[in-house]
Amino acid sequence: MTPMTLKDGERLGGGAMFDRIAARYDRLNGLMSMGLHRLWRRRLVAALGPLAPGDRVLDLASGTADVAIAVARRHPDVAVIGVDPSEGMLAVGRHKVGRAGLDARVQLQLGDAQALELPDDSVAASCIAFGIRNVPDRLAGLREMARVTRPGGPVVVLELSWPRGGALSPLARFHVRHVLPRLGAWLSGEQEYRYLADSIAAFPPPAEFAALMAEAGVAGVSSRPMTLRTAHLFVGRAR
Repeated sequence: MTPMTLKDGERLGGGAMFDRIAARYDRLNGLMSMGLHRLWRRRLVAALGPLAPGDRVLDLASGTADVAIAVARRHPDVAVIGVDPSEGMLAVGRHKVGRAGLDARVQLQLGDAQALELPDDSVAASCIAFGIRNVPDRLAGLREMARVTRPGGPVVVLELSWPRGGALSPLARFHVRHVLPRLGAWLSGEQEYRYLADSIAAFPPPAEFAALMAEAGVAGVSSRPMTLRTAHLFVGRAR
C-alpha cells in the first residue's frame, strides 16, 4: 500500500495532517457523520465485553480521546492507554480527559501503530476507531494490536467503509464521494477531506479486511455493518 502524499511530501492521513485539523476535528466529525459516530462508538465499547478491575485497554489512533473516555466511563475500574501519531489531537484529548476527571485512568501518548512501545500480552483488550485506514502498513498495525493483547482478549476495529449492496448504497456512496469532501472543504481544508473520501473508497471489502485481521493473529473475526454499510465493526480475539 503506497501512502497518499501532499505536494511537500507529507503523508495524507499522518500525524501532521491531523495536527492541522485537531482543533476542529470533533465538530467536523459530528457534522459529517450526522452524529452517527456516537452510536457506532457505543457499539465498539460494548464489543470489548466484560473487563475485570485492574485491566488495561489499548485505544489505538485515540485522537481526541472520545473512545478512551467512553471505555473508562463504562468500566470504572479499568485503565486506558491511548496512542496516536498526532500531538495536536492528543492535546485536545488530554484537555477532555482532564475535564472528565479521568487523568488517573486514561493515559494518552504519542506513538506509531506499526511499532507500539508496549510489552506482549500487556492489555486485556484493544480497539481502533476510524484509524486503521490511515496506517500505512495495516497488517503491521493489526499484528501489533494482536501482540499486545493477551490471548483470548478482544481486538475490535471500527472503520468507515465504501457502501456496497443494498437499495440505498448508491445514495450512501454519493454522500461519501461528494458530500463529505465538500462539507469538509467548507469547514476545514480541501485536501484533507478529499483524502477522507478517497481512503474510504480504497478500504478493502469487509470479508477481505476480516481475512487480514486473521492473518495478523486475530481469531474468530466477525463483521457487523452499520447504517447503510457506511461503517463496519470487526470483532475478534487475540490468539
